[in-house]
Amino acid sequence: MNTTAFARRHPVETAVVRFAGDSGDGIQVIGSQLGLSSAISDNDLGTFPEYPSEVRAPAGTTYGVSAYQVHFGGRPIKTIGDEADMLVALNPAALKTNLDILKKGGIVLIDAGSFTQRNLDKAGYDQSPLEDGTLDPYQVLAPDIAKMTLESVADSGLNRKASMRCRNFWALGLVYWMYGRDRKPTHDWIKRKFAKLPDVANGNLAALNAGHAYGETVEVSGYDVAHIDRPEGTYSFVTGYEALAWGLAAGAELADRQLVFASYPITPASPLLHTLARLGDLGVKTFQAEDEIAAICSAIGVSFAGGLGVTSSSGPGMALKQEAMGLAISAELPLIIVNTQRAGPSTGMPTKTEQSDLNQALYGRHGESPLAVLAAGSPAECFEMAIEAARIALTYMTPVIVLSDGFVANTAGPWELPDLEDYPSIEVKNHVEPDGFNPYLRDPETLARAWAVPGTPGCEHRIGGIEKDLASGHISYEPDNHQKMTDLRADKITGIAKTIPLLEPDQGDGTGDLAIVGWGSTYGPISRAVTNMRVRGLLVSHIHLRHIRPFAPNQSDLLAGFKKVLVPEMNSGQLVTLLRAEGCAHAEGLSKVTGRPFQVSEIEDAIVSRLEASDE
Repeated sequence: MNTTAFARRHPVETAVVRFAGDSGDGIQVIGSQLGLSSAISDNDLGTFPEYPSEVRAPAGTTYGVSAYQVHFGGRPIKTIGDEADMLVALNPAALKTNLDILKKGGIVLIDAGSFTQRNLDKAGYDQSPLEDGTLDPYQVLAPDIAKMTLESVADSGLNRKASMRCRNFWALGLVYWMYGRDRKPTHDWIKRKFAKLPDVANGNLAALNAGHAYGETVEVSGYDVAHIDRPEGTYSFVTGYEALAWGLAAGAELADRQLVFASYPITPASPLLHTLARLGDLGVKTFQAEDEIAAICSAIGVSFAGGLGVTSSSGPGMALKQEAMGLAISAELPLIIVNTQRAGPSTGMPTKTEQSDLNQALYGRHGESPLAVLAAGSPAECFEMAIEAARIALTYMTPVIVLSDGFVANTAGPWELPDLEDYPSIEVKNHVEPDGFNPYLRDPETLARAWAVPGTPGCEHRIGGIEKDLASGHISYEPDNHQKMTDLRADKITGIAKTIPLLEPDQGDGTGDLAIVGWGSTYGPISRAVTNMRVRGLLVSHIHLRHIRPFAPNQSDLLAGFKKVLVPEMNSGQLVTLLRAEGCAHAEGLSKVTGRPFQVSEIEDAIVSRLEASDE
């Protein structure tokens, strides 16, 4: 392995650092701290945590490895980076499961003290990778981090076990030295986090400073990362689920409606509940139900009572909610359902990302049960799509599914805080006039039925899942009436397209050789790939879909202007099949279902191959 001395400092535009260790090693903590420090250092960035699927896998095994990747630099960052420039591996299992992400010639920081025979056996190594040539293609730093951590925290008052827990901050201190990060934000965070445990605070601070000092005193490279010029404004370091939570609260505020969020815990959707539960001062109410069915039924009850009911889950939980979604469609009540997708089927890989619930969102219910479907492609877009979901649900009296996924939800980056006064209010009034009232009086533009909340004098009515008469709202089994109600429910969703902005390319022109069409979390990799290809002079455009049902009214005409249409998605081709059914016969799929997001290079290779084929 290459352990030659490095030059002192080098300027770089961007850097990708990946931390990996056992699930008890505090990997998520130091990863988020590097992200926070980078945001404060005037870098744009993207971060992504990866968790083990097992609740608590045996320590030291590959099943228990936790990871966190940070991509930061002086240009707009839209991905977490195809390859890591530096890998921090705190045990053999972390090295084994993450080395493939480190670029050749990259730096690997290893805790040599953890490479015992027992840990090597747990990780499945026949020989130590420190000795068998595995690490020859990389620059290796292999201090005994465990030993150095114990020495640095000796005066903190912690016992040996507690002292060893500080080694993640020792490693972080060295990373801070190498990439010129300011330690103060992390110093302040440690003091706040462990304010009632001064020994723990002092130990972690001592370890952080010791790792930083190690970089100063040994021949370790340093990197000066370029800064980015951001527009003036107030920024927050936000994850997708945080932005989504704030967007839901904002949508309810714009509509002057009580937001009640009812859900049941499931990976990776649970953080949305945790975040909304902290927004009680904004009037948000949360309810953790006993199961998925109770959660969505509670949310439907909220909307029946005049509030904005919201529920969420991931794929398996969405399957359980389907019958109640049909009830909300039949009752024509506003409802927002958030699906944070994960790899399936069944339990699948619950902590890995996928986009395989699109068909479930579009067609998962029995009967003819149309509803609106939106997709968010970035943390910032989660905020916008939550408000858009509130607008559609309340204006058209319909359920709306917002598709997120494990990548969008957990990715984080700087976000300029919006001014809510810049958003139009969502004007929805309750029906209060008893004269001539029936619950299926409709707005002629939106086809939304009258919304009379329980207790309104003279507006008593019943709703439910049994078919209703088009004119009176009474129960009806008449064949012609069912046809009319089926057509009306479909027309209402189709009509939403009249208030959707026209679709425009995110990059490139409205016509050309090739359009890359994406939805959801493919946004970042596609955007970067198209940017790189256009710099090379290739005629390629990026079109990203936020409205999946209904599509934007000009979508078919826009896609028809390209010779080829390529659709990257993390499933086996669900959107491309839909596009073909809608008349885009020349759409071609690019599928990936590995549990990991697309790499920029994968999309670049696909672009080049399609354009070369066009030239033949």
